[in-house]
Amino acid sequence: MKNKKKYLLLTVLLPVQILLVQLLSQYPQVVEQYYSNGIYLYISSFFRQLLGWIPFSIGDVLVIFLGIYFLYTCYNLLKNKFKNIGKKVLAFTAFLSILYGCFYMFWGLNYFREPLAKNLGFNQNQYTTNELETTTLNIITTLNRLHIQITKNDTLKVVVPYTQKEMYTMALEGYQEIAKTYPQLSYKHASIKSSLISLIQSYNGTSGYLNPLTGEAQVNAMIPKTSYPLTTCHEMAHQIGFAAENEANFIGFLAAAANNNLYFKYSAYRFAFIKCYIEIKKRNPKIAKEIWHLISPGILSDFKANNTFWEQFKNPIEPYLKKGYNSYLKANKQAKGIASYDYVVDLLIAYFNTNQPNL
Repeated sequence: MKNKKKYLLLTVLLPVQILLVQLLSQYPQVVEQYYSNGIYLYISSFFRQLLGWIPFSIGDVLVIFLGIYFLYTCYNLLKNKFKNIGKKVLAFTAFLSILYGCFYMFWGLNYFREPLAKNLGFNQNQYTTNELETTTLNIITTLNRLHIQITKNDTLKVVVPYTQKEMYTMALEGYQEIAKTYPQLSYKHASIKSSLISLIQSYNGTSGYLNPLTGEAQVNAMIPKTSYPLTTCHEMAHQIGFAAENEANFIGFLAAAANNNLYFKYSAYRFAFIKCYIEIKKRNPKIAKEIWHLISPGILSDFKANNTFWEQFKNPIEPYLKKGYNSYLKANKQAKGIASYDYVVDLLIAYFNTNQPNL
């Protein structure tokens, strides 16, 4: 009876929490000042210091445990022919209430903060096709230059010589550099780890994720290494409180591009080219085809290897998982869902309009 009262109370609190979150989402200035630049800084710092030194992902262990427990509970329900189903449902909704509260308290309210462009003082406007083409050509010039600096031969594919752990440490340098210009992007107390569920992530089509309950950044250890620096910096952007995917993409680009390591710079510009190229292809396929031929053969080999990697994990369940994630993003003020990842282009153009690559 005592547990039932607790479950009932927590269940009643769930809609109250949902209404409170929806209310806060209407006040980005309040979220920015009091949560993202206030409470969250202490919460995130606490979790990264608490768990960052542990060599494996506590968040992944939690995910695995909850997954097994869920399957076990479902098995028992079937085995017992749904006996005490009411109590089980009440316990489940009580758990959801706790999970919902922790998610938004520990990280999720960052979805409702003010736009990054305003935060960084960027003049972000709707860009023209001409601006898109100009930016893409500038990116290609830098990307080809970085490629030849690394390989000394434009036909060779880039081979990253570092381990994942080495790249986690190296990624900090880029954040130290961009913090000199943008102190709000400062990163302290690293907690970046290779995911224990990398195979599942690969089948899910994801390169990494932030666990909001533990503050750890998990990177898919199976992805091609040329993607690794950018992905690592992207997940670190989530850790410092930038939840929107396009904004985390842009901060990830800034941090990787600012790194003195050529492989990090290459990963950044490789990513920037892909995002801009996708947009050009939507607007003018003919020009996109012409631009594609400007890329060095070694870089094209890298793209081909990347596509081959992801092709091997395609499965009939992935589209449904992405559809679920798409709904999740839309529920958190990212109106375009998964497509919001590609909305980094306007930030890239705003940046390149006022900055030149520093190699």
